[in-house]
Amino acid sequence: MPLPSLSAREIAARPSSIRLRQLLDLARRGERTLVIGVLNVTPDSFSDGGQFFDLADALARAVQMQDEGADILDVGGESTRPATFATRAPLDPQEEQRRILPVIAAIASRLPALPISTDTYKAVVARQAIAAGAAMINDISALRADPDMGPTVAEAGVPVCLMHLPGLPTALPPSPVYADIIGDIQVYLQAQARIAQGFGVAAQDIVIDPGLGFGKTVAHNLEILRRLDELTDPAYPLLVGASRKSFLGKILGDPPADDRLEGTAATVALAIAKGAALVRVHDVKFMTRVARMTDAIVRVLSA
Repeated sequence: MPLPSLSAREIAARPSSIRLRQLLDLARRGERTLVIGVLNVTPDSFSDGGQFFDLADALARAVQMQDEGADILDVGGESTRPATFATRAPLDPQEEQRRILPVIAAIASRLPALPISTDTYKAVVARQAIAAGAAMINDISALRADPDMGPTVAEAGVPVCLMHLPGLPTALPPSPVYADIIGDIQVYLQAQARIAQGFGVAAQDIVIDPGLGFGKTVAHNLEILRRLDELTDPAYPLLVGASRKSFLGKILGDPPADDRLEGTAATVALAIAKGAALVRVHDVKFMTRVARMTDAIVRVLSA
């Protein structure tokens, strides 16, 4: 299905698309870490469900996150927390669009140079989100859940984040087992990157994500963070999203999701030191500071 009244050239000419490619070039060259702010337009997300369900609240939070240092906003309309996602039917695409499209359009109008990523694994939602102003697609299924997603991203000419997921979003293994989790993730992400390029997605438009928390135990998540440098690839910037996740809570004594700041900060700093180029976070103000401080140590930035 074609994009609504838009060409790839028109999408690429948007200020947000131009800015996104500049940022990804910085990340690919290792000049600094990009901070992605999470904006969930849902009633049931694990850490902030319902907080930004109202359009005015969502727009205000977007402005706040930009002011706090977010390089990119990741807007999602469906909660994909593994604990409950596999036990219910996927959100109807029309409802997902109803939630996110007004928010994306409002942010794109108010903050035209701020790149917006859309967190969806449905091609029809991705198409409409791009038409509304999104500059990137964040697909937790790495193009596997919807056969139209690869062609959609390629046609639009937008960057895409490919995440490791053992199975499909609605069919995660209850007791994941890996022969070598790092090796398995490497093989999976390299294969999906090749598939994306086979659809016509440019190599420089691919970001990879090891998928912390998705089909992984606490021990798996810690091993991924410990060995993260083994997943770095000069061709594809590495995104890490540990913010507020349940494995942090299990280690820290089960505080509520919005009280896992220190755990998130530790993962952000370690991930950057191990080669992450992008971090996806809820607490933008604090994690931007953590990222800048860690960059100053590990990237030998000029004053």
